Amino acid sequence: EREREREREEAPASGESFGRERAEMGAEFQPTNNKNEEEEGHCDCVHPLILGLQPSALVDHVARVDWSLLSQIPGERGGSFPVAIEELEHILREVKTHMLSSPDYPSPIKTMAGGSVGNTIRGLAAGFGVSCGIIGACGDDEQGHLFISNMSFYGVNLSRLRMKKGPTAQCVCLVDALGNRTMRPCLSSAVKIQADELTREDFKGSKWLVMRYAIYNLEVIHAAIWIAKQEGILISLDLASFEMVRKFRLPLLQLLESGNIDLCFANEDEATELLR
Repeated sequence: EREREREREEAPASGESFGRERAEMGAEFQPTNNKNEEEEGHCDCVHPLILGLQPSALVDHVARVDWSLLSQIPGERGGSFPVAIEELEHILREVKTHMLSSPDYPSPIKTMAGGSVGNTIRGLAAGFGVSCGIIGACGDDEQGHLFISNMSFYGVNLSRLRMKKGPTAQCVCLVDALGNRTMRPCLSSAVKIQADELTREDFKGSKWLVMRYAIYNLEVIHAAIWIAKQEGILISLDLASFEMVRKFRLPLLQLLESGNIDLCFANEDEATELLR
């Protein structure tokens, strides 16, 4: 009996065991409440485990709508089609008359820091306690400050985010009754980080780089890949949208076949376009 009692006293708590197992796999376990990390001075904030390359910081306007609105706006349902600021503002006005009621969406539109990379990084930081950071640029405007506030709240390191004069990118995310999303981003005049602004210091000490495929960011993507590989960083690529894959399939295939992409994420529509 005394022997069993001693074994129980020496055994680690389940959380400690889980943390050690994650550390052995190259991940760092932290509590999911990251709001006070800056005050506590966690050293891993300097070199986040996972970095997200988001050349243009993006703010999402998310709304649950009926299908009738989706048939009135440009582009295919379920994809991502760029629009001008006037069209984005028009869609936001129309949302109020096409909204689906939901307890999860008490207000017509939910505005937050977004983009596939931003959402991934925030989810890893907030949901799993992984140390994460963003590389990119935001505008010195209301949307830019909202992006900073929202990402900082969840403990995302923004020391690699440059603030520039100009507008921050925005996107209307229309979600139908089945949960399918239709994206209408406005990126044309948004500020962005340039390829020659990236430095090895941005990537030093990290293990993974998360990216989204976009032809208009291809120069930045290639520059980031080159630096990341110099630092021994693994790279994850999100295929973005079936329209992007369809229109720019050849350069995407060249990128995937380069041997520099370690992990690729695609939904069914994107994978179908890629394998045609």
